[in-house]
Amino acid sequence: INEQSYNNLIWDLFISYVLRASKHQWRCTDVVFLCPDLTVCEQWIRAISDQLSILANRPKSLLVYINPFGGKRQGKWIYDQKVAPLFSKACISTDVIVTEQPNHARNHLETKANLDKYDGVVCVGGDGIFSEIVHGLVTRTQDENKVDLNDSEAQLMPSALRIGIIPAGSTDCICFSTVGTNDPVTSALHIIVGDSQPMDVCSVHHNSSFLRFFVSLLGYGFYGDVLTDSESKRWLGPTRYDLAGVKTFLNHNYYEGTISFLPAEDNMSNPRDKLQCRSGCCVCQQRSSSKARDMMEEKKKSVKDRREGWTVLSGKFIAINTACISCACPRSPKGLSPSAHLADGTMDLILVRECSRIDFLRHLLRHTNKDDQFDHQFVEVHRVKKFHFQPCRTEVSSLEDLTPSRCNSDSAHSSWTCDGEILPHNAIQVRYREITLKYCHKSNLNLSLVLSQ
Repeated sequence: INEQSYNNLIWDLFISYVLRASKHQWRCTDVVFLCPDLTVCEQWIRAISDQLSILANRPKSLLVYINPFGGKRQGKWIYDQKVAPLFSKACISTDVIVTEQPNHARNHLETKANLDKYDGVVCVGGDGIFSEIVHGLVTRTQDENKVDLNDSEAQLMPSALRIGIIPAGSTDCICFSTVGTNDPVTSALHIIVGDSQPMDVCSVHHNSSFLRFFVSLLGYGFYGDVLTDSESKRWLGPTRYDLAGVKTFLNHNYYEGTISFLPAEDNMSNPRDKLQCRSGCCVCQQRSSSKARDMMEEKKKSVKDRREGWTVLSGKFIAINTACISCACPRSPKGLSPSAHLADGTMDLILVRECSRIDFLRHLLRHTNKDDQFDHQFVEVHRVKKFHFQPCRTEVSSLEDLTPSRCNSDSAHSSWTCDGEILPHNAIQVRYREITLKYCHKSNLNLSLVLSQ
């Protein structure tokens, strides 16, 4: 083109940005600026790029694990079609690994992954692969710092990497509880803009042996039976939970045991105060500011001192549930514990005692509406720091040594489901650990630019 035609050109500058849509969903949209001067246009591009480059919380390199078998088996398609183009537009480099078997991601993170080159780890799938990532990162961090996971009193070291999740599972309760939606595009945009939300981690032990971490739900009785029965029906996809749930409800089993718990003291909230955890939550912020002081006080206390204040309850239970988060999902928008907090250092212990089948149905239905699901005589909820469970009624002589007891041959036992995995033991000890995940999601953020040249 000649000089006169060149001078008459109008240059387009495209800038992509995050737009809040309805129901907590985010969308990427473009704004176009027209500029008659190429030099001015390039100056704008450099200026915006320079501003974006100094935002240290925005990831530049991510390690991505895709579970192709979770949910409706659409994990790879969701990533390729909806997420990868956004990461590319935001100039984020990725290394993608498609998992081939259970614990593939966990084992790779523990032994093979070169984590120094990444700003975060992203999993595409459901709550199961998120749990794998948590175990892989936390376990590797403890191994590198020579921390014994079997020691329930040991101080755990936090991982430097953030974890992101792109929902592609059956329930996606971790994503739904933190973001408010299970929309893959929304989750990807939260990760791109460098959003971060801390999450608590709890550990499960059997005697002196570490079993698992959990960040969402630990359930015995009803939910344990549902998961156990659904494992043989994985080929049905998410429908397996409906069938297993109906069967378990009709069986209406209850289980006898003793549960001992240490209530959370000096807490700013309780499980029934209807104070939902949101971005900038005052309860979680207060917990964060007092964490250093609490750790010092914890070190000063002896094991015998911590026995004081324990509550011991025995009886027949249809369900024993422990929630670190609300455990909300599309089918239960409020979750198992609507007022649970993401990073306040506590768990909500929900006990559903023996009751009629119709009463238990009333309790379950309240998970899907706005009624108080704890407003039943057979349901109680406690905000706790730790708890122990012993199957079958037994005399408890020591809160620090709850070992399995011999039950009558006709006494039925359930199984514990821990973030979607079945635990091998029924007698367990559970406690909050002084470690907080850096999670790449949050539910409230100002608009942030994503440059597209």
